[in-house]
Amino acid sequence: MPWDEAGASAPTRDTGAEPLPEQATAHAHERAAVLQYVWRGAWVVVARGSYDMDSIRPLAHALEAAAGKHPKVILDASGITFADSTLLNLLILTHQAGTLRVVAPSPQLRRLCEITGVDAILETRASVDDAAVT
Repeated sequence: MPWDEAGASAPTRDTGAEPLPEQATAHAHERAAVLQYVWRGAWVVVARGSYDMDSIRPLAHALEAAAGKHPKVILDASGITFADSTLLNLLILTHQAGTLRVVAPSPQLRRLCEITGVDAILETRASVDDAAVT
């Protein structure tokens, strides 16, 4: 039987009296969206919303295709509201496949990269223009 069907009770605060806020599942309701365009010779992928194993597929396809066809790929990450290890793995794989520059990562994504050390391998830029010309 899967762990989620084992009848576990709802998580509670340390006191055991109040259920935790629904923040842990809030990201599941934010729809992920991917836009793409060419800018100054680079392929730009714009990611918006929440990315986890249930929502990563469109972004993964976009980055995989871009890395296979374009010498410079830019991910505009300013609109990413939630990311987990699924997105980190995708960023590492895309980085290994070619030139990837991450633009304006959201505070949550920036912190996740810092905690895991991924910030040491990814190139980040403040703007799409900066990422395209450098």
